[in-house]
Amino acid sequence: MTLLSLQGILKVFYRGDERIEALRDLSLEIKSGEYIAITGASGSGKSTLLYILGLLDKPNLGRYLIEDASTETLSDDQRAKLRNRMMGFVFQSFHLLPRASALRNVMMPMVYASSYHGAISESEQISRAERALISVGLGDRMNHLPNQLSGGQRQRVAIARAIVNNPRVLFADEPTGNLDSKSGGEIVALFERLNSEGVTIVMVTHDQSIAMRAKRRLVLGDGKLIGDTYAA
Repeated sequence: MTLLSLQGILKVFYRGDERIEALRDLSLEIKSGEYIAITGASGSGKSTLLYILGLLDKPNLGRYLIEDASTETLSDDQRAKLRNRMMGFVFQSFHLLPRASALRNVMMPMVYASSYHGAISESEQISRAERALISVGLGDRMNHLPNQLSGGQRQRVAIARAIVNNPRVLFADEPTGNLDSKSGGEIVALFERLNSEGVTIVMVTHDQSIAMRAKRRLVLGDGKLIGDTYAA
């Protein structure tokens, strides 16, 4: 089943008088349950593509459909509700609240969900956050602050936060970029496990060894899709 569909996407940025086409006439379909790595040179449009797929940015032209429903006419509030309901995000720099424990950081998406989709009791928020942290191997680090955790552990907290609302799709932008090779490998193994449980994974990475572990590999060049291959 097609989960996400881009049709003829154009995304333009301006730097002074310079017009930069970050994405040009890009069309792409992503099916539910896929595990995709997006690669390409710096400036090829990888992160721009991820942000459009994640409803964090809008194209200038083209259509973006989620489960055959168009997103062009969605208000900012509707886009935020849809992100919170079906998407999770993991970034290179973790983006954790420095003065909040791992548990409280993981609870944050449920605080937002309460305003969008109805109240979630604090006891339920705590229970779900605990389960998410246990699932990423941090059951013994729930009350630690981010500065008391290693880089790999902080990224695990970020992943727990991303999956606590049971998203359909997880977007990751260079999730191993700030990690050593051992920690990075552990994070990729965690993504592989989540994918085996049914979560669609779309990951931007510059690391070819990590990209090769994905089931499908997309390559961008100058804002266009120049490669689309499946693992043997």
